[in-house]
Formats: sequence, structure tokens, C-alpha cells
Amino acid sequence: MSRLKWLLVMVLAWAAVWSNPTGLPAEDDLHLSVMTFNIRYSAAADGPNRWPLRREMVVEVVRRFDGDFVGVQEAMPDQVAYLREKLPEYGLIVRSRLKDPNEGEAVPLLYQSRRWRLDEQQQGTFWLSDTPEVPASTTWGNTIPRICTWGRFVQTESGRAVCVYNTHFDHLSEPSRQKSAELLAQRIAGRKSPDPVILTGDFNCREASVAIRFLQGSSKDTPAGLGVPDKPPLKLVDTFRLRCPGEAQVGTFGGFRGDRDGAKIDYVFALPGVKVVDAEIVHFNQDGRYPSDHYPVTARMVIPEAAAKGPE
Repeated sequence: MSRLKWLLVMVLAWAAVWSNPTGLPAEDDLHLSVMTFNIRYSAAADGPNRWPLRREMVVEVVRRFDGDFVGVQEAMPDQVAYLREKLPEYGLIVRSRLKDPNEGEAVPLLYQSRRWRLDEQQQGTFWLSDTPEVPASTTWGNTIPRICTWGRFVQTESGRAVCVYNTHFDHLSEPSRQKSAELLAQRIAGRKSPDPVILTGDFNCREASVAIRFLQGSSKDTPAGLGVPDKPPLKLVDTFRLRCPGEAQVGTFGGFRGDRDGAKIDYVFALPGVKVVDAEIVHFNQDGRYPSDHYPVTARMVIPEAAAKGPE
């Protein structure tokens, strides 16, 4: 290659990097920032960690991150009201897990209303049971109703859409966790619009658990007799692990003590093809006082248009 041609190639290469350092078609990218946050229910007898003494920290964590979407777990009605009041920039989808939609615990899904518009025809709450449309239903060994709240959102600026799901798996029943993973995978795979997908939640599952592996496309460890299908209907990826594959200290339940050595049980999932710019288990505290017994988990990501549907 002549010196002139070599110089021309180098100039063009540098121009491409400078104009688009990610190597992706920038105008078609969907940039998202997502948080999952179990805020610990307000009815708990937590003494110095009770809700009125930590609620300002919860709001500060959410506001500092300034995410597009925040999946919240363990929110009681008074907590939902507080979040509405203190975070007016966010819209909410919320429905209690009990028969009365306004009583008991919920998994609210917060979205930045200045950036996103909720598709009212594609949103709601379903129960993690054999009868997902029946309020308060429990059929898999869990005594507490478990739910998923979800919505389809259209970006105000670009018109592109994303489907976001937020859930909280049972803390005691392993069959419930596995069947919940199956139901979620079926619901996501069967969504009406082939938009990108985000799934947030407290799954009460370690990374190597059957339920988490199923959501990530593996079923080889599924025990016989549970009725979970051999082939998952879709594959999701853990955004934190895409960014931090070798991180060992990943405990997301700190118990208000700052512990970090436990299991990772809180997740932000996406479809394959996502580019994770940043991911973090947030250990924010004020003089050793924490906003919740769980740590928030965050992800900033870029979803190329070609990766919207993913391999399903």
C-alpha cells in the first residue's frame, strides 16, 4: 500500500472512531438506564432502620441515578404515596398483589415521564400462578401472592419502544420460583410487540439457581416433575455480568449492615445483543446507615436496533 493510501485509511478510521466511538449506528441506538431496588416494606419492625428514618435516602438514590426505569419491590401503599410525592418526574404503574388493588405490597414500575410515554393498551399486573389473571392467586407452594407489573413504553424523542417487566419471586418455595421463571419467560416471549425487553426484580435466587439459569436459556438442571419445559422460550442476559463478569463480591442483600459477601439475588436482565456501558451494585449509605436491606442494582445500556428482538 502506498504511503498516501495508508494515510487516507488511517484518517478515515480515526474519523469513524471520533464520530461514533461505540462502533454502532448512533441514531438507531436505544440508550437506557435501569435500576432495580427492593426498598424493604414499611410495616417491618426495623427499629433504627424503619421506613420514616430511611425514606429520604431511598429517594436520593433514585434521584442520583436519574434512570429511565426503576423497578421497585416490597412497596406498601404509604411508600408508593411517598415516592409519588417526592419523585414527580416519574410516572408509576402499580397494583397491589392482594384482591384489593390499593392494599398490601406491590412492585411499582417507575418511568421518566418526560422521556417516555406509557402505552396504555399494553401494561398491567399478573400473578405468578397457574391463574395469572386471578388476583391474589397462589398455586405453586408460595403462601404469599407474587406478581409481575409491566408496561410498554414509547420514547418521546425517537418513537422507539421498550417493554419493561418488574417482579419479586417467592422467598421460600423453590417450585414457585421455577414456575415463576417459566411463566415470565412465556409472557415475555409472547408479547404483542417485538420491542426490546428489560426485566428487573428481586428473584430470591442465586446466579446458579434453576430459575435464573432458565431465564438465561438453560433448562438442563431443571428437576423432573415440576412441569417446567425442556426448552426455555427465550434467552435473557444479566446486564451486571456482561459488564463485570469476574466480580466475586456481588451480594445484593446487605441486611442494613453493609454485608457484601452474600449471593446476588437482584437482577436487571435484557435480551442478547445489548451493550452494557456501566453496571453497579450500589452501596450508598450515610454514616453506615443504608436506605434498604437490599442494594439497588443499576445498568446503563445501549440496545442497537438490530438487537431489539433477540434470538427467541
